[in-house]
Amino acid sequence: MTLAHALPRSLCVSTPLRRIAAFAALAGALAMTGAPAAFAQALAARDGFPAQPIRFISPFPAGGGNDATTRFVTTRLPEVTGQPALVENRGGAGGNIGAKAVADARADGYTLLTAQVSLMAVNPTLYASAGFDPLKNFVPVTQINAAPLAIVVPADSPLKDFDELVRRSKAQPGRLTYASPGNGTLSHLVGVVLQKEAGAQMTHVPYKGAAPAITDLMGHQVDVLVTSTASVAGMVQNGKLRALAVTSPRRVGVFAKVPTLEELGYKNARFEDWYGVFAPAGTSRERVAYLHEAIVRTLRTPEVARLITDGGSEVVGNSPEAFAAQLRQDIDRWSSVVKLSGARVD
Repeated sequence: MTLAHALPRSLCVSTPLRRIAAFAALAGALAMTGAPAAFAQALAARDGFPAQPIRFISPFPAGGGNDATTRFVTTRLPEVTGQPALVENRGGAGGNIGAKAVADARADGYTLLTAQVSLMAVNPTLYASAGFDPLKNFVPVTQINAAPLAIVVPADSPLKDFDELVRRSKAQPGRLTYASPGNGTLSHLVGVVLQKEAGAQMTHVPYKGAAPAITDLMGHQVDVLVTSTASVAGMVQNGKLRALAVTSPRRVGVFAKVPTLEELGYKNARFEDWYGVFAPAGTSRERVAYLHEAIVRTLRTPEVARLITDGGSEVVGNSPEAFAAQLRQDIDRWSSVVKLSGARVD
């Protein structure tokens, strides 16, 4: 699949020839000087975009990793676009409700989706009808970050390390409970894979987002939580939660002292979540190009980059084409894991 966002969809037979020639000359000149920011700004200037606030729909409740990552971007984005960036939390059905709202929105670049692997690569297989097709109903804009998952417990938990967790879950099969932000989320599936890798058995407790799961973990209603590092970085840093392990290939940010599962001997336990921005299918190529450049410039500001890395993630900011390729790869991988796990939501 090719998403050649560098050329505007408006260059069709009905466009006057002089506009085509002028735009081609402008695009050629900017491409030769290697000025993607100027290119995006010039494209936007042609139709006055953006001329109103840009709305980001986060399809999970406030307080979770998706919400936090969305706000990292929207905090500084107005300085680039000159327009407010609004966040709307529209949770439910594992993110499907918010995703469908964006899929059905006008393809004008003013309504965007911040989504993660579980929503775009897992839900289409997990749900009998997710209500959207991640490849047909959306245009990738850019991947914000690459984020591992963290296995965390309350600071006063008797589970001091990951090996202790495995030992207890083997000694008392099914007694320990592990929470996730929902059935079929990446956190849930990682828990399934880890139990198979370790030969352990825990009881899965799904929640409607990371925030309520964290609340119950702190209240000792569940024993363990598997979730994105962004969701729990602050509580790990202030000592309210203890991280037993992370699923990344290397240690990052506030989790620098936390072992990776690979370091602990689980060679097939490298899992990385990501958050990214999508526009409705049909959004013009020039507006996607502008949004890509604006968001990438925001990600590269010291403040936003620090917020992301402190949360245990790495800044990405790749091209729409590269992000589309990553999405396809993850759909193939996680659809197989869903089928193996037997998880299904009707």
